[in-house]
Amino acid sequence: MKKVFITGLLLWGVMGAKAQEKKPPIMLNHIAMYVHDLKKATDFYINILQFPVADEPFKDGKHTWFDLSPTSRLHLIEGAPTEIKRDKNDHLCFSVASIEDFIKRLEKFKVDYSDWGGKPKAITHRVDGVKQIYFQDPDGHWIEINNDGYK
Repeated sequence: MKKVFITGLLLWGVMGAKAQEKKPPIMLNHIAMYVHDLKKATDFYINILQFPVADEPFKDGKHTWFDLSPTSRLHLIEGAPTEIKRDKNDHLCFSVASIEDFIKRLEKFKVDYSDWGGKPKAITHRVDGVKQIYFQDPDGHWIEINNDGYK
């Protein structure tokens, strides 16, 4: 009887592990961003956001890939015109444990940031306690950094 009970527990554990491995029906694979100067944009995402560079499948010098998570990547594609007006409502958002530490990094690299309203060197404080700042990459893509999930 003891063996049957232990076998049942093992099977229950394996079945539970398999259920947790099930992938959702749809997942984010990558976000593609059109950039003018690939080297400048790549350096920005490496130095400012500290994204790890992923394998670049095309090997043509016109793409950089970054790992964002085990299943998601950021894909930079060279060839964009220099002047594209971008709206702040269209932005990427990443979370950090400390907005204040991230601001020090922006200041070290002389990257201007603001709150949602555009006030320089200011932090937006949402009603739910989340702090947010906004800045632009070399091509004007808006990026939000917040502490959601860490607060």
